Amino acid sequence: MQQIIERFLKYVKIDTQSDSNSKTTPSTEKQWLFAEELVEELAEIGLEEVTIDDNAYIMATLPSNMEAKVPVIGFISHFDTSPDFTGTDVNPQIIENYDGKDIVLNALDDIILSPDYFEDLLQYRGQTLITTDGTTLLGADDKAGITEIVTAMEYLIDHPEIKHGKIRIGFTPDEEIGRGAHHFDVDKFGADWAYTLDGSQIGELEYENFNAASAKVTISGKSVHPGYAKKKMVNAISIAMEFLEILPPEETPQQTEGREGFFHVHHIKGEIEHAEFELIVRDHDATRFEKRKQLLRDIAAKLNSVHGDCITLEIKDQYFNMRQKVEPVMHIVDVAKEAMEAVGVTPIIKPIRGGTDGSQLSYMGLPCPNIFAGGHNFHGKYEYVPVESMQKAVEVIVKICELVATRTESNSKFQAPNAND
Repeated sequence: MQQIIERFLKYVKIDTQSDSNSKTTPSTEKQWLFAEELVEELAEIGLEEVTIDDNAYIMATLPSNMEAKVPVIGFISHFDTSPDFTGTDVNPQIIENYDGKDIVLNALDDIILSPDYFEDLLQYRGQTLITTDGTTLLGADDKAGITEIVTAMEYLIDHPEIKHGKIRIGFTPDEEIGRGAHHFDVDKFGADWAYTLDGSQIGELEYENFNAASAKVTISGKSVHPGYAKKKMVNAISIAMEFLEILPPEETPQQTEGREGFFHVHHIKGEIEHAEFELIVRDHDATRFEKRKQLLRDIAAKLNSVHGDCITLEIKDQYFNMRQKVEPVMHIVDVAKEAMEAVGVTPIIKPIRGGTDGSQLSYMGLPCPNIFAGGHNFHGKYEYVPVESMQKAVEVIVKICELVATRTESNSKFQAPNAND
């Protein structure tokens, strides 16, 4: 436990926020600091083929300790943190033997992490929690995942009696802004399949995620003195409001759950002559996803016919549901499920209401389900992670490696043409 705590605290104290407005990869220079330190650590613990490319993508290898051919499997996490909330000067707090009551994150600003609001806290009575100090996010998304992968690799190096095939690990920048897999070299990684350690509560095992698109609506108006504006003024702000009022109010993030899709407006600004807003479109079902994008086009066309072609709509697909790519190789989900059960974790198989690097990687030829990293309340000051959940994630990684090795001889699904190349 102490090793996990120390490694995690070291990681989260380095600011690695990404920036969606940047055109570089990584999107922020400060991600390089973390990446370079991580590369040194991977070499120090004994991993081989440790590399970092010009875009800060890190890869490393734990060689097979078996003579038999075993599939090459991978474990992947991202090292950037969300730009939604500050990650500068993270000052974690350690709560030992949590008693199930309110946790004062910041007495000065009266910021309380309470089970009355965050009921999941009650699952972790008696455990050790790591929280924020109420002024920053924590960074468990996804430095908990990195902590778990590195710790698991170190454990396997220190315990050669545990048989395993070749294992590849990868760490990426800019996942939080949707670019985590954009420059990931799947061929160089050389795995038959992989797992992202980027889920939330203990037990999560996910191979289904949203289809995702972003949209930007730009409105051009005409400013005229309001006293003489009849049939002359085109108020861009009013038209933006009219557009948003047509969207179904019940289909927003705060009104949906499970496989229910939504529209989410996250930026808006405007004046009479110019207004614009950005939103994201999400749905697990491909047909409904296309209908959502078409609704935006229909609204734009309708308002353009009324107000004189003042609206420009730009829609960009971001990623797609990885279920289509994972279902043909469901044994990779099954082995993760069995690994969880073997170490005393109850699997929670459910769709991701979001996306991971794994969704893009699955479409790039690397099937990649998602496993819990243990954190809660990501992207804000109420973020926390139970250390025991991180411990279990380490055990799950080790057990997956062991199970793949032991199943190869008896199950043809685990035999791959590039095993141990």
